[in-house]
Amino acid sequence: MDTRQKRKGIFFTVAGAMGWGISGVCSQYLFSNYGLDAGWLTAVRMLLSGLVLLLVAACSGGKSVFGIFRKGRDCLWLVAFALLGLLLCQYTYLAAIQHSNSATATVLQSLNVVMMALVMAVWHRTPLAPKQGVALGLAVAGTFLIATRGDFGRIALSGTGLVFGLLSAAGVVIYTLLSRPIIHRWGNALVTGWGMLLGGAVLGLFTQAWRLPEGLDGTAFFLIGVIVLVGTAGGFSFFLQGVKYIGPEKATLIGCVEPATATVLSALWLHTTFGLVELLGFVLILLTVFLSAKPEAKKCPQAEQ
Repeated sequence: MDTRQKRKGIFFTVAGAMGWGISGVCSQYLFSNYGLDAGWLTAVRMLLSGLVLLLVAACSGGKSVFGIFRKGRDCLWLVAFALLGLLLCQYTYLAAIQHSNSATATVLQSLNVVMMALVMAVWHRTPLAPKQGVALGLAVAGTFLIATRGDFGRIALSGTGLVFGLLSAAGVVIYTLLSRPIIHRWGNALVTGWGMLLGGAVLGLFTQAWRLPEGLDGTAFFLIGVIVLVGTAGGFSFFLQGVKYIGPEKATLIGCVEPATATVLSALWLHTTFGLVELLGFVLILLTVFLSAKPEAKKCPQAEQ
């Protein structure tokens, strides 16, 4: 790998991860100031992002955008990927933000790396590597510190927020695994675009996504646009472009820029305060990424928000 490619890879990966972090903070602002529901915002985000990604896939001049539906088995994998994985991941992530804050939700979602290591160990019937065992311990300790904030006699973090945060991490694992049988045949943009569109359509039926909530103004629509273009379609495209240059191992580690971005922006823009114990919990969980990502990165690269 030459220096120029390495720089491009780092640039694209950092840009994608920062886009995800910015998206989370924008979502928190919309929840706090406009009272939006996580289900409605998830549906709108997925629908619009899906359309953008499919447009990108169509303009790339590759495979037919509708070709995947002519393959029965691939179509079934796509539906499972959209509903059981992508929809679960997208909704629970925004719900975790709604019930806690963007930084906490993003850090908890980073536990997907440890969860993936556990899943692979069970699947292949092999013990965890020593570093992965340490990572598991750090993950438990970090989650405990975030949940209690140093008061070990009670749970300071909303139980709902904690559960949704852990489910979002599980969602990343599920949709990463479900995407593997089809993504190499049809491409990331096309598969994720249809997954977003299908998942958003199903959720939109329940949340009545076509009905605009009251009180939305120019700022709200601008932030929704940022979430769709910068945080989802843009973040996805940039991150995967970076993976092409530097590979999934380094990209996964650089992905730690996402929770760092969310934490800094939450503090500076939304004035979210974090205690030393919480920050220590953040650090412990992020350390698990460095310890867990490398052994499994080639098999199951970390997926985006």
